[in-house]
Amino acid sequence: MQIFDVQAYNGRNIYSHRPVIRMLVDLGDFSTKKTNDIADFNENILKAFPGLGKHRCSLGFEGGFALRLKEGTYLGHVIEHLSLELQNIIGYGVRYGRARVVSEPRIYYIVYEFINERCGIECGREAFNFVHAIARGELPDMDGIVEGIRKITAEYELGPSTKAIYDEAKKRGIPVTRIGNESLLQLGCGKYARFVEASLTDAPSCISVDIASNKHLTKELLRDNKIPVPCGDIAYSRAGALAAVRNIGYPVVVKPFNGSQGRGVTVCVRDDDELAAAFDEAVKYGKAVILERFVNGNDYRILVVGERVSAVSERTPPYVVGDGTHTVSELVETLNASPLRGEDHEKPLTRIKLDDSARKILQRYGLAEGSIPETGRTVRLRDNGNLSTGGTARDCTNEIHPYNADIAVKAAKAVGLDIAGIDMIACDISKPINQTGGAIIEVNAAPGLRMHLFPSVGRPVNVAADIMDMMFPAGHPCTIPIVSITGTNGKTTTTRLIRHTVSLTGKKVGMTSTSGVYIGDKCILKGDNTGPVSAKMVLSNREVEVAVLETARGGIVKKGLGYDLADVGVVVNIADDHLGLDGIETLEDLAGAKSLVIEAVKPDGFSVLNADDMMTSYLQKRASGKIIFFSSTNTNPLLLSHIRSGGRAVYIENDGIVIFGDKKKTRLMRLEEIPITFGGMVDCNIENSLAAVSALYAMNVPVSTIRQGLRTFKPDAVLNPGRFNIFDMGDFKVMLDYSHNPSGYNAVAGFIRKISAGRLVGIIGVPGDRLDRNIAEVGEICAKAFTRLYIKEDNDLRGRKPGEVAQILFDAAVEAGLGKEDISVIYSELKALETAILDAQPGDLIVMFYEEFEPAVELVKSMKQELERSLMKQAVEMKETVG
Repeated sequence: MQIFDVQAYNGRNIYSHRPVIRMLVDLGDFSTKKTNDIADFNENILKAFPGLGKHRCSLGFEGGFALRLKEGTYLGHVIEHLSLELQNIIGYGVRYGRARVVSEPRIYYIVYEFINERCGIECGREAFNFVHAIARGELPDMDGIVEGIRKITAEYELGPSTKAIYDEAKKRGIPVTRIGNESLLQLGCGKYARFVEASLTDAPSCISVDIASNKHLTKELLRDNKIPVPCGDIAYSRAGALAAVRNIGYPVVVKPFNGSQGRGVTVCVRDDDELAAAFDEAVKYGKAVILERFVNGNDYRILVVGERVSAVSERTPPYVVGDGTHTVSELVETLNASPLRGEDHEKPLTRIKLDDSARKILQRYGLAEGSIPETGRTVRLRDNGNLSTGGTARDCTNEIHPYNADIAVKAAKAVGLDIAGIDMIACDISKPINQTGGAIIEVNAAPGLRMHLFPSVGRPVNVAADIMDMMFPAGHPCTIPIVSITGTNGKTTTTRLIRHTVSLTGKKVGMTSTSGVYIGDKCILKGDNTGPVSAKMVLSNREVEVAVLETARGGIVKKGLGYDLADVGVVVNIADDHLGLDGIETLEDLAGAKSLVIEAVKPDGFSVLNADDMMTSYLQKRASGKIIFFSSTNTNPLLLSHIRSGGRAVYIENDGIVIFGDKKKTRLMRLEEIPITFGGMVDCNIENSLAAVSALYAMNVPVSTIRQGLRTFKPDAVLNPGRFNIFDMGDFKVMLDYSHNPSGYNAVAGFIRKISAGRLVGIIGVPGDRLDRNIAEVGEICAKAFTRLYIKEDNDLRGRKPGEVAQILFDAAVEAGLGKEDISVIYSELKALETAILDAQPGDLIVMFYEEFEPAVELVKSMKQELERSLMKQAVEMKETVG
């Protein structure tokens, strides 16, 4: 048994609309064995993981999986359930899973839901290893496995601050994406995208954050704004500290210049000896040390969000209470055993550490780790109440005096922070500090939210809601319109036409396509970019106001979608292509994969479907939102039924496009007015125009703008490169097109039969990953469409041997009736094009179905210039001869 591959799908995918992990595994010799055929297998796995006994499985009732074990099920099914159970043990409530045979009988896809990607992957691997072990009669250390997963999970889990914001965004329907494995989140998308890391948003300037990191500078700034702060100074040496304290006066607080989380802080230093020790501790964390007049009172953290106080907590340093029996160390151990305490920030509280700082404080009170405090004695273990060092918090949001709240907000504004943690020392937060001698001692730029979310005493405060209210106020958009286009043929042209028309409204459009990623008119990444990574690139760009995404089969199958929900999902058509790849064996498989685009549509969005396509009835059942049908005729039964039921539609009537909606017809324009249809002769571009009009109508683009978009979208190498691009070479023409499957070739063949040309010359090829029958069908189509053929091969053979695809095309063309003397095999695409141009006769139309567009265009242009120079030279010579 072995694992071949592990793939995480973080967004909606062909297996589930929830994140899943897919493992490709080989079950080896155990592939044909059921659980009841393996001695003690069922007993051992249920004993190790009793939670499996509650799994429902496909039977739908608790204990269903245990029954399947008893009846006998295959190990792939067991690995699936154990992958889920391990995650449930860690604390993630996941349920969805499936095990599917990829290649009989050994190779399986095991798919299961996850929440924490790293945890999910580790659980899958450990589940596989565990099942393999007990199948061999071994009993692994289950506790050790779970503990190992817990440690890995903690490293990759979102901290409480980030998770609270993540969950609140999800609850509100705000798109949220975790970037990398840290705490950086993208909220919203496109023009409305915002970034937040823990509680630090993208709004404050770097200077503001730097000021907050510089405690002394912060204090000076607050003092200038008449905000109460303790007097203090900076020291770089013990001598400097002694000199400073002469002006400040004891007691003082000593802390690192750039410290955080209470590290290196000593409070209430009362003499020179204590000062020397405090200086030595603080200087470990930086070159400079801050000394401040000690302010007596309680330690309060005030969370300011925007222009208001969101929450207030009173922080208490970690302590134990003696019982006359247990040592300090044992008492700490008892507190740390609480399930509320974790190693870092993963739990509401952090475990208390008996480190050097704690030992020094114990020593101050005449104690050590092994001391047994008398009953009722409170033993402090830190000077500060930071939760990160084991402190606790009491919510006192409702207690703060308005003056103190105003001062806290004023302090955050003075530094330039939209979210700030204001540390205030006060005898009583309910009384104004200007009357009680309190002061603000720190301003934090990325305050932890844990103490407010999970206070030790008092009610939790949903501070994440306040942060969301500030970042995305009521009525403020958080996302841009998203249009996603898929299909077998025509999706690139449809995508470009939609983008072109929307841009006429003045909005900046981000587009993904087979030719590149575009932001406005600028291509920021060339090449085939129709997968989820490219979609995320567009949606994270804060210039983009509308996203138009070409969404290809490969990206959908291999990685899922790069967005959550679209406003409009378009399926142009479903045709026999790419079968036999990535588990797509039938037309229904292909439709099932592409239907993800219309499943992932907002409830108030639109699914655009081709009523003329044979797979549309299947797609219709899976479509979300409202449906818009388009058709090349006004008599399509599906279209008519939809219109009668009050649905929207776009169709052809009297050689023109008609939009039907709100119980009225709007005649858009005649087909002959649309350049890409070549006077209504290119059926596939009529289909593409209908799809684009449907999407634009769904987006509420004005009819006048739709007309303008269709009229100005030319079939040239600028607006629609590589799609029916015709170049006038003088007395013959060259057309470049990307068709690479039978449907595409048929579309081109249908067009060229309608135009006047002397000879029809084809330069043909098919990608090597297509089925033999599809390649042969292309050869047959071309034999009937062209009078002369040049057969070439792609540079990327996609697993084929050199000459293999060309031979299939040659044999099929000959069998279809084209003479061998009319066929030339030239493997190089550019050489074949050059030869065809050099052999061209007046009136010829040469059509090349290219692999790489730009080199082909450059060759056509250079040869056109050469032909023009040659003709000019001939004309000059003839003139001289006549003269």
